Amino acid sequence: MKYMVVIEEGETGYGAHVPDLPGCIAAGESRDEVLELIKEAIEFHIEGLIEAGEPVPSPSSASEIIEVNAA
Repeated sequence: MKYMVVIEEGETGYGAHVPDLPGCIAAGESRDEVLELIKEAIEFHIEGLIEAGEPVPSPSSASEIIEVNAA
């Protein structure tokens, strides 16, 4: 499965979350680190859902980059 991940740069590093998996988050010092950590978090999150007998949400989020003219 392929889940959309939102990555945000903060003052001290990067954060990531998965809109289709509420509560699935990661933080790291670099973009590469947060990508590695969120992949692990997604796998762990899905394993937890399966063990709890809960359904695993299908990936459904999408993203677009919208260009606008800034004043």
